[in-house]
Amino acid sequence: MKVIVIYGSMRKGSTYNCVQVFLESITDKITEKREFFLPKDMPHFCKGCFSCFINGEETCPHYMEMKLIIKALEDADLIILASPVYVSDVSGKMKSFLVHLAYRCMVHRQHREMFKKIGLVISTAAGAGTRTTNKTMKRSLVFWGVNKIYSYGVNVAASEWNEVNIKKKKKIERQLSKLGNKIAKIAMTLNNSKPNYCTRMLFNIMKIGHKHNTWNETDYNYWKVNGWLNGKKPW
Repeated sequence: MKVIVIYGSMRKGSTYNCVQVFLESITDKITEKREFFLPKDMPHFCKGCFSCFINGEETCPHYMEMKLIIKALEDADLIILASPVYVSDVSGKMKSFLVHLAYRCMVHRQHREMFKKIGLVISTAAGAGTRTTNKTMKRSLVFWGVNKIYSYGVNVAASEWNEVNIKKKKKIERQLSKLGNKIAKIAMTLNNSKPNYCTRMLFNIMKIGHKHNTWNETDYNYWKVNGWLNGKKPW
C-alpha cells in the first residue's frame, strides 16, 4: 500500500506522533511512504487568481511546488491529511494547501484516480476543536471523490506529546491500531468497489451542471473529453 501524509505543521508534536503510531500499526502493509510538511514543501498562500479554474492547473503561479505533491497524491492508495487544531480549525498552511487543490473538486475537474483511494484525516488538540478540523479536511477528500474516508481526532490535554498522560497514550495506540487494521482490510478490496452512494450522487449532480456549463470552457472540455457528459463513469 502506497501512503502519502501531508502535515499541516512542521512541528512534530501530538498530531505528528499520532500519525506515526498509525503508520506503525500498518507498517507491514506499506510499500511506499511519502511525507510532506507544510509550509516547507509548499510555502505559498493561494493568490486567488482563478487561473487554475479558467486556464488549467499548470498555470498556477505555484504549480512547480504543487506538482510533486500532486503526483504523490495520484500514486498513493491511502491519503492522510493531518493538522493540529489552530483556532478551532486546520492550520493556515493546511487550509491554503487545500485551496490550491480546489480545481480538483467535482464541481470543477476531479481526477478518476481519487475514486479508488482511501482517505484518513487526523487532528489533535490540547482542548477542543478536532471535530471541526477533521470536517474541514474531510470535506476536501469528499469533493475530490475519495472512495472511503476515515477520521481520528483526540484531545490530548497537553501542549507537548511528551506531556501526554501515559494512560491516554495507550488508549490512542489501541484506537489507532484498530483503525489501521480496518483500513488495511478495506485497502485489499478497494479496486473492486464503487464509490459510496453520496459520492456517486454528488458526481451525477455535477454532471447535470456541466452539461449546461457555459461559464468555464476548461471545466466543460475536461468533462466532455473524459466522456462523463455522455454516460461514462470515472470508476
